[in-house]
Amino acid sequence: MITWFDALLVTVWAVLTALGARRGLAGLAWGAGGVLACWLANWGGQQAGSWTLGLLLALGLGLALSLGVQRLVLTQVGPPPRWHAGAGAIGGLLLGGTLVAVLTLGFPLGVRVGIQGRTGVYPATDLPAPLYTAVRRSLLREGLMGVWSASPPLRTLLVPDRR
Repeated sequence: MITWFDALLVTVWAVLTALGARRGLAGLAWGAGGVLACWLANWGGQQAGSWTLGLLLALGLGLALSLGVQRLVLTQVGPPPRWHAGAGAIGGLLLGGTLVAVLTLGFPLGVRVGIQGRTGVYPATDLPAPLYTAVRRSLLREGLMGVWSASPPLRTLLVPDRR
């Protein structure tokens, strides 16, 4: 069943996709560059073992991305071709999907102690009841649980603090 949490995340994803489509080629560069900048900042922070370095990298890469997109994607005279909107939508889809996955998997982990020993529980049971119920029953959460055992680059992008 779709929860209010799923509906909120799908709305965020749709807004970012529409924003990318509206920006055209700049939306493609913005979306793909944003995902790359996030991965590089997370990777740099992991390598240094410091969240402050990751934050500084994110700020620097974000500034470089915004200036680069502004310079590389020239303003066009006349209406842009239709495929520019499609390309921008792909960029927004990439960035929106990344944001939705990060928001879905960003809640704290809990620990359950049982007969089998200690096991991780996601999300933690000490979240407020309405939030816990919505996240626990979320279709997006169920679809993204495989990220915990995915390749290291994907885990670096989506859950950099949990190795």
